[in-house]
Amino acid sequence: MENTPQISAKVLALLDLTRLEDDPDDSTVRAMCKRAGTRFGHPAAVCVYPHFISAAREALAGAGLSERVAIATVANFPDGGSDTRLALLEVEQGLEQGADEVDVVFPWRALLAGDEAVGADLVAECKGICGSRKLKIILESGMLPDEHTVRRASEIAINAGADFLKTSTGKVKVNATPGAAKIMLETIRDSGRPVGIKVSGGVRTLADARAYIKIAEDLMGSGWVSPATFRIGASGLLDVLLAGEGSGGGES
Repeated sequence: MENTPQISAKVLALLDLTRLEDDPDDSTVRAMCKRAGTRFGHPAAVCVYPHFISAAREALAGAGLSERVAIATVANFPDGGSDTRLALLEVEQGLEQGADEVDVVFPWRALLAGDEAVGADLVAECKGICGSRKLKIILESGMLPDEHTVRRASEIAINAGADFLKTSTGKVKVNATPGAAKIMLETIRDSGRPVGIKVSGGVRTLADARAYIKIAEDLMGSGWVSPATFRIGASGLLDVLLAGEGSGGGES
C-alpha cells in the first residue's frame, strides 16, 4: 500500500508510541521518546510503565515535545484483576508521577463469571480519580468469547465514565481485531456519548492502521477520526512510517 507524507502524518498523529516491557533501566524509554519528533510530526502520546514516566517526561522535554506529546501509563495491567483498591492505587501512583492519561484493564474475568458490578465500580472510581485526565479502559477483547460480551463490556465501561475504549493489552494471544473494533465503535455510536477508541496489539503495518481508520470513518463519519477520539497503540509502526513504506515488522 502506498505511503505518502500526508498519510504518515495522519497515522503518526493518532499513535500512542508504546513501551511496556520489563526493561532493566530507562534507556529504552528515553530513546523511544527522543524519536517521537519526526519529519512527519509527532505522536499523540507515549505510553510507559509508571516508574518510567519521569524519564519519559525528561526525554520529551529534551526533544522539545513536552507540550505536544501526552504521557500515558497503565494500571491493573496486564491481568485485569478484580481488586478495585489495588487498581485505584496504581492509577493514583501513575497520576502522581505525572501521567496525563491512564489505560486501565477492565476486570474481564469477573464479567465472564457473571459479575458486572465490579467492572462498573472500578471504572467509575478510576474516573473519579482521573477527573479531566483521559481514562482509557482496556477490554481485552480477544479474551471475550463473543460479540455480545464485547458489546456488554463496552456498555459497562461507557456508562461508568470511560473516555476511551481500548481493545487490548497486547499481552495475550488474541489482541485487536477488526470485528471487535467494529462492535466497540457501534456501542460508542449508539451510546451518544463522546467516547474514543484505541486499537492496540497487532497493528504493525500501515495497511493495518488504515483498515481500522476506515472502520471508524465508516461507522462514525469521515470527520470523526482525530487524536481526541482515535488512537493506535503501537511501537513498531513508527519504524514503518519512518521507512516510508506500507509494510514492515515490529511489535505492537
